[in-house]
Amino acid sequence: MNSNTFRMPAAVLLATGAVALLTAPPASATAGTPGGGGEGKAGAVVLRTGLDVGLLNKTVHVPMKATLNEVSAPATAEKTALTVTLDGVEGNKPVSVLNATVATSKATADKNAAAAEANLAKARVHVPGLPLLSLIEVEKVTSKAVCEAGKKPVASANVLGTVTALGKKVTLSAGGPTKVEVPGVGMVSMELSGTETTSGTAAAAALRLKVAVNPLNLNVAQVDGEIVLAEAHCESPKGPAPTTKAPERPGQPGQPDIKTQTGTGTGTGNGTGNGTGSATTGSGTGSGGTPDANLAETGGGSLTPFITGGALTLLALGGGALFLTRRGRAQ
Repeated sequence: MNSNTFRMPAAVLLATGAVALLTAPPASATAGTPGGGGEGKAGAVVLRTGLDVGLLNKTVHVPMKATLNEVSAPATAEKTALTVTLDGVEGNKPVSVLNATVATSKATADKNAAAAEANLAKARVHVPGLPLLSLIEVEKVTSKAVCEAGKKPVASANVLGTVTALGKKVTLSAGGPTKVEVPGVGMVSMELSGTETTSGTAAAAALRLKVAVNPLNLNVAQVDGEIVLAEAHCESPKGPAPTTKAPERPGQPGQPDIKTQTGTGTGTGNGTGNGTGSATTGSGTGSGGTPDANLAETGGGSLTPFITGGALTLLALGGGALFLTRRGRAQ
């Protein structure tokens, strides 16, 4: 099992002041210009803490900020344990904040799309002063955010299986926070599956915990703050969605190969109208003119007048010969 250990000397932490005790807010979707530089943006984190730890033997508060598997595209991370060491807390021994069988995060981004996801399974979260009692235990939590160019971003978050808070099994509700309070220990408020999208961004957090415990053990007087499990966010690439190029045909590249033919003609019909046009629309003059572009369909063509004239000549000659023959017989 991998482990990250963060050493936080109290003197250095106190210099930051008690006002900045909590970590930066979890990623949220904000309107704005999508995807600077033409590419999308994405990021994910499995766990983020922003806690204020009060000590019994001193009137001081020590902030505990830590993240597990935080990535920015393109990147992946897979670690299953996180420990934090705070001076004056639990005899300066590492505090096991998270243990899990699966703790992965992944983020990808290019000019077509940006996506991020975080997954956590069989996880137990602890806070200073409560080494034996889990703040929360979850079977599986996931978050995913996808931002494709030219499409509306989407975000999803899920909490699957049973959830146990401060040793009590709880049923989470999408209608609002679920609170668990244990006398002599404290209270934890859990908010389920938060997602947010705009025209160009998406963000999701599977579970948010607001913590207020007073263990009065191991030199810890109180712990207040927020913990976020499975967080993902993305920003759409700049520009329109990629289009599929039409296959090229003979003739002009990318255009249908249509050969235009023009001509004139006369005709009669039931309709009225005059016009000239291409082989597609036809052309003609007269009332309800028939387009001569369609003459090939009825046997007409450029040789038709000559054939007709020859036939008439032969007919005339035959008629004349018949007349002379009958006249000669009559005499």
